[in-house]
Amino acid sequence: MTPRSVPVDEFDLVVFGGTGDLSRRKILPALYKRFCAGQMPGQSRLIGAARSDMGRAAYQAFVREALEEFANVDGSTQLDGFLDRLDYVTLDARGDTGWADLAKKMVPGRVRAFYFSVGPSLFGDLAQGLQKWNLSDDQSRIVVEKPFGHDLETARALNRELACHFDERQIYRIDHYLGKETVQNLMAVRFGNMLFEPLWNSQYIDHIQITVAETVGVGGRGAYYERAGAMRDMMQNHMMQLLCLIAMEPPAKFEPDSVRDEKLKVIRALDPVEPHHIQRGQYTASDGVLSFREDVENARSKTESFIALKCHISNWRWAGTPFYLRTGKRLATRSSEITVVFKDAPHSIFGPEAGRHNNELTIQLQPDEGITLDVTIKEPGPGGMRLIDVPLDMSFAEALGPEADSPDAYERLIIDVIRGNQTLFMRNDEVEAAWAWTDPIIQGWEARGDVPKPYDAFTTGPDGALQMVRRDGRDWRGIRR
Repeated sequence: MTPRSVPVDEFDLVVFGGTGDLSRRKILPALYKRFCAGQMPGQSRLIGAARSDMGRAAYQAFVREALEEFANVDGSTQLDGFLDRLDYVTLDARGDTGWADLAKKMVPGRVRAFYFSVGPSLFGDLAQGLQKWNLSDDQSRIVVEKPFGHDLETARALNRELACHFDERQIYRIDHYLGKETVQNLMAVRFGNMLFEPLWNSQYIDHIQITVAETVGVGGRGAYYERAGAMRDMMQNHMMQLLCLIAMEPPAKFEPDSVRDEKLKVIRALDPVEPHHIQRGQYTASDGVLSFREDVENARSKTESFIALKCHISNWRWAGTPFYLRTGKRLATRSSEITVVFKDAPHSIFGPEAGRHNNELTIQLQPDEGITLDVTIKEPGPGGMRLIDVPLDMSFAEALGPEADSPDAYERLIIDVIRGNQTLFMRNDEVEAAWAWTDPIIQGWEARGDVPKPYDAFTTGPDGALQMVRRDGRDWRGIRR
């Protein structure tokens, strides 16, 4: 089964921060793969813009090296063709240097997309520069990366600043989790199959778990992470988006504002989180790795590298159904998954010796994308009715074949920008609603003086997170020691 590439219009994509780490690791490899798939039609171009003083040839060499490292490019016959589509401008976001040169390179009549692969402090300067130098028109788009604000106040200020120069329909707030194949398949499974949607409510679902676990520490992001923590870095955006997709009502149509309207309703229906439903942790030094406090160079750090929450959504569909969310660094495995745990059968005809069994639907986001449904069957062999749970497993690689290689999230999202499709991008009111729910949680533990609990690296996190779920007679899934 060969995936079909839908044609797009010719475009000029300008990447501000074109020599940065995100460009090297994600944006450039994504564009190269889309070029190989035929989605850089005509003379579409990628223009890097940064403060580094280099010419077009030097930038082409820079990109070649990045692709060899991060896109497994080895003597590809298409590499030279892609490099020919590149250009570069030395540009100062807060000054006048380079803007006139960039303006001369833009081709009239093409789709123009401007990727702000820089810190949020430069978003306003870049938006103003694009207007000042007449680089954008009514059909231009800008792409902004997280973190989108540090709290509700700064998010609102940033939204206002961008709105001074661009309409909301032109602003694409990117969250790469929404570009993952399995995340979008979640909507297909829910809304494209009669099997699940009638059961997708508190009458049949016992609880839902969302886990994003990483084995890595904060690495070279210590200064940023000390200021942000797991709540701001992961829970407020990535985890919130997954929660919205799993819990939202069916939209009237699969179109940007219909989908985003339903996601917004979920966020606004979230109850405040009680203090005893919050567990924060910090990894300690073990197995040859530094502690979190050593990584962020603050021996008294109160910032969390792990957080687990128990949440409730106050609406008719989910009344009484708990949602357990957790994310952390230096955990036992790298795993991102959503598990929907259905309730037990109301009456077991097999007696207590058969044990307790329920159905679980697991959506695996990484490392291997796929969907698994656990069903109860009879254990083979004589000796009575013994029940076991077995998975109906749909690994995308196995089910669809090696030709159906899933594109990277950035590949899909960048092409959606070119198409003008905002379905997988956050709207301004959605961002602000997420911060409005997040801020009181953070302010609460700061006011109480709470300190994250230590946990050994490469484990399942602090014991308090395990006990929080076990008090409800449940257990976490997905991370194993």
